[in-house]
Amino acid sequence: MEVSTRESLEEIQNFEGKYPKQLWYLFTIEMWERFCFYGMRGVLVIFMTDQLGLFEKDANLKYGAIQAFIYAFTFIGGIFADKILGFKKSLIFGGLIMAIGNLIIAYNPHDLFYFGITCSIIGTGFFKPNISSMVGELYKEGDVRRDAGYGMFYAGINIGGLLGGALCIYLGKNYSWNLCFLAAAIVMIIGLVTYFLIRRSIAPIGNSPLAHHSRSSRTIKESLVIAGAIVMLPIIYVLIHNSNFTDYFMYGIGFAAIAYLGFELTKLNNSYRKKVIAALIFIIMYLIFNTIYEQSGGSLSLFAKDNLVDNLLFFKIDPNIINNSSNSFFIIIFSPLVGLLWVWLAKKKLEPNTIIKFGIGFLFLALGFFLFYSLRFFADADGKSSLNLFTFTWLIITFGELCLGPIGMSIITKLSPQRLFGMMMGMWFLASAYGQFFAGKIGAEMSEANTGGTLSSKLLAYTDGYKTLGISALIAGVILIIFSSLVKKLMQEVH
Repeated sequence: MEVSTRESLEEIQNFEGKYPKQLWYLFTIEMWERFCFYGMRGVLVIFMTDQLGLFEKDANLKYGAIQAFIYAFTFIGGIFADKILGFKKSLIFGGLIMAIGNLIIAYNPHDLFYFGITCSIIGTGFFKPNISSMVGELYKEGDVRRDAGYGMFYAGINIGGLLGGALCIYLGKNYSWNLCFLAAAIVMIIGLVTYFLIRRSIAPIGNSPLAHHSRSSRTIKESLVIAGAIVMLPIIYVLIHNSNFTDYFMYGIGFAAIAYLGFELTKLNNSYRKKVIAALIFIIMYLIFNTIYEQSGGSLSLFAKDNLVDNLLFFKIDPNIINNSSNSFFIIIFSPLVGLLWVWLAKKKLEPNTIIKFGIGFLFLALGFFLFYSLRFFADADGKSSLNLFTFTWLIITFGELCLGPIGMSIITKLSPQRLFGMMMGMWFLASAYGQFFAGKIGAEMSEANTGGTLSSKLLAYTDGYKTLGISALIAGVILIIFSSLVKKLMQEVH
């Protein structure tokens, strides 16, 4: 049944209790997108190595390139949503292209994989930044309930990550890859249908920024954006196949993003300029976090496939299901508890500020990758190690993510002027793009370090890489904590 209640923006923002009802509608839509996205992410390197015949090094590089393009186009999509399409039309266009991409792969996974992935890149770019930005608009500036809202949103949408991460790899490995990709397409369609059912309840949010333009002028500009996205499809297809081209694209878009942000900074007063610089520091640290964390879809998928036993406590389970879904499972359970911990600490006047929370997140990440390194000490003669320890390590890393992920999206919307919401959320996702890009290159180096050609030599090569990443995370966490007071000054009254 369609949700038909229309409310003004003021009525939405003056909600009673902890959460506006529109929050549940938005995270339901995003939940289905996360099913599609994490389902696809979890099978990429497995499908490329086992079905397309790629070497692990090449699979890592292509994985990094695909994920980097997805998040890079999220930055571009955020700008076009801000300036031309509005969040709603961007969401509809992106969701349709994502669904089409997965249907293409489902029809013929082996021959049409890269064609479908190209559509998914463009579609995700237009879809992904919009829901997060619309959540920010549910709250007035300075509303202390915003962090709690993003925390609940973060927990809820991970239901999609949990289901997609488990179901897609299960269908692909045990039934057919056609079903795997068809499932991703179906849930994306469900997400779009959900949007059309609830769209009236969020009527004042995400509308066209060109509402004051004539209908013909608005139509021309919107059509040019959509045409430009379609023109990009063959270009992205070529870029995916050539890692050198991917490098040029990523370096180019990074320079363009910084230049554009610099241009926008000149239009801001000194107070907002400092806040946006603080937001940029958070974005840079999020990039570093993702460079380490995003081994999950690349090298850790390949590690789980070959170097872990299939016994978890008293059950037999595919290690790749654990690798794809345990993080989302732990987020669903512990995100509300971590939120309550921050509330309790705040009452005791002991709650760490946001930058300290980021630093703590890096320390948990460091501990997690040191535990991944320790898997070499629990391996059998065949080079297979403990799935129990691997799962526990994901619990530790999840605590790190919970110190960073939910409050990260919230702090970006707090520090950004409203007219830059989409662009700054796009920058947040662009940090993920570079994280994925560098993660793929690091994973490829781990594959190259495996010169022995056995599972035991692979165990040693990959765990050596995880130790290095753990050291990097530890250094980043310490630096953040040391310089927290400086960043806090830039943030001014924002907490």
